[in-house]
Amino acid sequence: MLLNFRQYSHEGESLLILHGLFGSLGNWGAHSKFLAEHYSVIGVDLRNHGESFHDSELNYPAMAEDVLELMNHCNIPSANFIGHSMGGKVAMELALSQGDKVNKLVVVDIAPLAYAEAADEHVEVIEGMKALNFDKTKSRLDAEKFLENYIADKPTRKFVLTNLVRNNQGKYSWRLNLESIENNYHRLRERPTAATPFSKPTLFIKGSQSNYIQERQKGEILEMFSNAQLEIIMQAGHWLHADKPQAFQKVVLDFLHNGS
Repeated sequence: MLLNFRQYSHEGESLLILHGLFGSLGNWGAHSKFLAEHYSVIGVDLRNHGESFHDSELNYPAMAEDVLELMNHCNIPSANFIGHSMGGKVAMELALSQGDKVNKLVVVDIAPLAYAEAADEHVEVIEGMKALNFDKTKSRLDAEKFLENYIADKPTRKFVLTNLVRNNQGKYSWRLNLESIENNYHRLRERPTAATPFSKPTLFIKGSQSNYIQERQKGEILEMFSNAQLEIIMQAGHWLHADKPQAFQKVVLDFLHNGS
């Protein structure tokens, strides 16, 4: 099945933007519109997210294959990529398995490595989403107040609630496939499975307040992405593109225009 996508522009080199866990192409709408002034931008809903199809399988090879199918559908032989967190790993999987399909790669606050489950805030997010009783949820404010018991950070709660939708009968539900995300979450913490090194220009962008990319990982990253560079955006966390949007856009444009 084909992923849901939105074409923001048709002029210039192709640029695909892949969101992170619990996200959707809508979360990147402002950046997509900005970058559409310079590139042929396509925002993508990855499987089990946004308006894309639901499937019990959720891993990086399958998700990279989804993106490849979308590229074929849109007659895109190769493209630039921006991928945040989970979307960054999907983009890296594609670069490491089908390097001819990726021109320049921007990876936002994630490393091509496995992450431990301990102290993982995503586990609490999933538990909170599972525990929400839709029969007792009469408004988005009800849902937000309930999720305060599981998600202390207000911006994260707001982000998660972008997945709350209401049907014609007025009953709420989660738009994403929460069951598949929970069942396969261990796969999303894994490193990309493909192993062919990628030597084209690659930019890793890290939020200064985030621990997802660490100095000690530099050697392993360069083994897979030999032409990689790192930019740090100060006073920004894991959602650095939301924390510091203008700084993020400048770093990305400088790299896409001039990176080599």
